[in-house]
Amino acid sequence: MDEPVDSKTVDPSSVDRFPKQKAFNLGDVVTDAAKILTEEERTKLEEQNKRLVTPFQALKLEQEARKHWDLFYKRNENRFFKDRHWTTREFSELLAGEDPAAAASSSPLAKPDNVERISVEKKLLEIGCGVGNLIFPLIEDGHRDYFIYACDLSPRAVELVRKHNLYDERYMKAFACDITTEEVFQALPEASLDIVTLIFVLSAIHPEKFQSTVANIYRLLKPGGVVLFRDYGLYDMAQLRFKPGHKIAENFYMRQDGTRSYYFAEEEVSKLFCQTGFTVMVNSYIHRRTVNPKENIDVPRIFVQGKFLKPEQT
Repeated sequence: MDEPVDSKTVDPSSVDRFPKQKAFNLGDVVTDAAKILTEEERTKLEEQNKRLVTPFQALKLEQEARKHWDLFYKRNENRFFKDRHWTTREFSELLAGEDPAAAASSSPLAKPDNVERISVEKKLLEIGCGVGNLIFPLIEDGHRDYFIYACDLSPRAVELVRKHNLYDERYMKAFACDITTEEVFQALPEASLDIVTLIFVLSAIHPEKFQSTVANIYRLLKPGGVVLFRDYGLYDMAQLRFKPGHKIAENFYMRQDGTRSYYFAEEEVSKLFCQTGFTVMVNSYIHRRTVNPKENIDVPRIFVQGKFLKPEQT
């Protein structure tokens, strides 16, 4: 159950810079304003600075990023993340029959009777596919207009995708690669994709590699192609919970399992994509408070969510 977010936690001084997402859940606050910290929250952030991750340890985490994600999927396999059935609700571009550059309200096409009848003229890439929590719900729900490519840094995650009962190379292909490097172009040519999803992925990458990652995505997309983005927002509950010894750099942290997480400002995300050549379609914070009384859970979350267009060639 979602409850309203207190508007006092949002900075009212910020002015709208780009069109915002609509609110998809009851109680969502959609804004370009960052959360206003309480004194207690400011103290928590200051405490994190008392003991930082050492430069040696930070370098080792970067060098062993693939290993840590492989170990993560070895421990958890497909049990950790829930299937993302919400993606077609919040990103209508993923619905069957949608035009990626002009998706608004849509009417999905009827589900095909069999795979052989599928038209796969358009192409989608999920970056950071994990075990397929986005792509397989799309297939289950009949959104098969795209040939789906799925990549992940972890070879173990890709292996789990390939073992899924819905995996079929007639309409999808999964492969391991480091999206921050030129490696992806060994599997995909430039200007070949209609949609790229980047959902809770960029935050796991070192901030120094954000620009190269987005630049690679720009090269992969056709003119008129779209990036669908969601990630952790600045001052999200998870950021505030980190103890001393986990902070690597500003807004960048190490988890207990050696994986890492960055927390984005909305303006920072817009600037990153604009500097690469994208046009901002929508971009905003989503403040969402999820309450489950039965399990005594009251979790205020903050995400940054946006859509970014590679302009048509002039």
